[in-house]
Amino acid sequence: MKKTIPGMVLLAAALALPGPATADSMRCGTKLMTDGDPADKVESYCGRPASIERHEIVRPYYYNHGYPIHSSYEVSVEYWTYNFGPNKLMYRLRFEDGLLVDVDTLSHGYHSANESY
Repeated sequence: MKKTIPGMVLLAAALALPGPATADSMRCGTKLMTDGDPADKVESYCGRPASIERHEIVRPYYYNHGYPIHSSYEVSVEYWTYNFGPNKLMYRLRFEDGLLVDVDTLSHGYHSANESY
């Protein structure tokens, strides 16, 4: 009996540790959208988002060894918000130059007059 208690404590401690980090993702049906996916692929599997915000950001250009060069470049950034209805969570996707770079999970969705669920 005494031998099982330390084993159980060790097992409980191992289960309490965080698992491996997972990449940001969003599921559309049976397809999983992950970092690096192009915007047209996401739209083909998930449909049109509820809203799109577009803007440009300016980033400094850095040389290979980390020394800044007096140069910069513009990056096209889009935020797509998906509303899957009040019984599912909403997602906000960030695209840079047409590639998915971040997926944020938001609160529950809402009823939209233009869509049916």
